[in-house]
Amino acid sequence: MSSRLTDVAVGVLMTPDQQVLLASRPEGKPYAGWWEFPGGKLEAGETVAQALARELHEELHIDILNAFPWVTLEHVYEHAHVRLHFTRVSLWQGTPSAREGQQFGWFPLRGELPAPLLPATVPVLRWLQLPQVMGISYASIMGQAAFISAFERQLAQGLKGLIVREPGWSDAQVETLLQALLPRAREHAALVLVSSRHAPALWQRAHGVHLRATDAAALNQRPDVEWVGVSVHEAQEIQQALALKADFCLLGSVLPTATHPGAPTLGWPGFVQTKGYNALPVYALGGLQRADLETAQAYGAHGIAMMRDLWKA
Repeated sequence: MSSRLTDVAVGVLMTPDQQVLLASRPEGKPYAGWWEFPGGKLEAGETVAQALARELHEELHIDILNAFPWVTLEHVYEHAHVRLHFTRVSLWQGTPSAREGQQFGWFPLRGELPAPLLPATVPVLRWLQLPQVMGISYASIMGQAAFISAFERQLAQGLKGLIVREPGWSDAQVETLLQALLPRAREHAALVLVSSRHAPALWQRAHGVHLRATDAAALNQRPDVEWVGVSVHEAQEIQQALALKADFCLLGSVLPTATHPGAPTLGWPGFVQTKGYNALPVYALGGLQRADLETAQAYGAHGIAMMRDLWKA
């Protein structure tokens, strides 16, 4: 096997009803018949965006209208060492059609998928289940009843993720809050994670844990829960999240916040520099509103995390 690193542009197309486009590898190529996201190698002088536009036109006869960078994975196969630049394509022109003899199709993200899947495709399909907006609870400030009402309102408007983080609350208080939140979240297929500042028994009650950076640094293996997130502030902490096989990171603070007035911020250039070639989804955190989602994604974020402004009526 060659040790030469090959850069590959990969397109992730998903419909509003959570159908993803996958294609099989044509005969004559390594792993023929295995399924993956469409894309191809960068040619000399091409950017990732240019290569992906060319590949999707050549393979599927579609033209990209809007897309944003997402995650970058390295994977060593028997035949090649590849660096896969995954780009989420949110808008395209044309109806996909096979132009290179490959099979392709739209598959439900949470349903039956084609087999076999290329190994590097598997974690990406899992990450696509993460919401684009992640809420952070605010019940200790708002009061429990007011927060539950705000949570119900946001669920009705499409919120699919929440981190329960209540500094100063006892585990018993957090458990009472979870008892109210979890049934409502299940009705809307929303994820609920619990901050590692609260007891591990509560992580098990929910869908997983969101680790503080200091808690993540003290671990040498992934907690035994379904979903694991990590708060990070620098590149070294992202590396620890990767070592723990976390599912995502929250990186901030990107913009000034009311919670920490005058504190230093990353800004968008600092956000990009810190996350680097991120091999897992990274949420932008700090001073953001829903209107900032598209900007965050243009800078490579999976989405945004919000606390105070999310729960306003």
